[in-house]
Amino acid sequence: MTYAKNTSVAVSKTEGEIKHTLRRYGASSFASFETSEAAMIAFEMSGRRVVFKLPLPNRQSKEFTETPSGRWARSDKQALDAWEQACRSRWRALFLCIKAKLESVEAGIETFEDAFLAHIQMPDGITVGDHVRSRIASAYAGEPMPPLLLGPAA
Repeated sequence: MTYAKNTSVAVSKTEGEIKHTLRRYGASSFASFETSEAAMIAFEMSGRRVVFKLPLPNRQSKEFTETPSGRWARSDKQALDAWEQACRSRWRALFLCIKAKLESVEAGIETFEDAFLAHIQMPDGITVGDHVRSRIASAYAGEPMPPLLLGPAA
């Protein structure tokens, strides 16, 4: 199930809502960038720079150029409309993600660093998530995990 799969909220409006929300929670800087393949939102808050990369759907994908059954080709207009809908949905999901993290911090459920850890940009320009992703995979491949619940063996 795709979040906001039927939203009519324009990408530009969602981007503005993200910016407004970040300001409301105390962000000191905000930037956005978009290519045909991805969008990026960056902001500074709590002495940290946070970067979210949003992969955008491939406009040439069969998901958009063909009907859901795959039996018929969509017109250029239909394909564009379907692709734009998918983009709007992804932007709404990004907004939900950022807002939920900000609310979690505000409510004291987690610290700012815990909520945004994977997206914090280090001084070398790479996010914490990018730094550790391969290390996590290596660690899991090489070492057995302890039992989820500790206690006497069954």
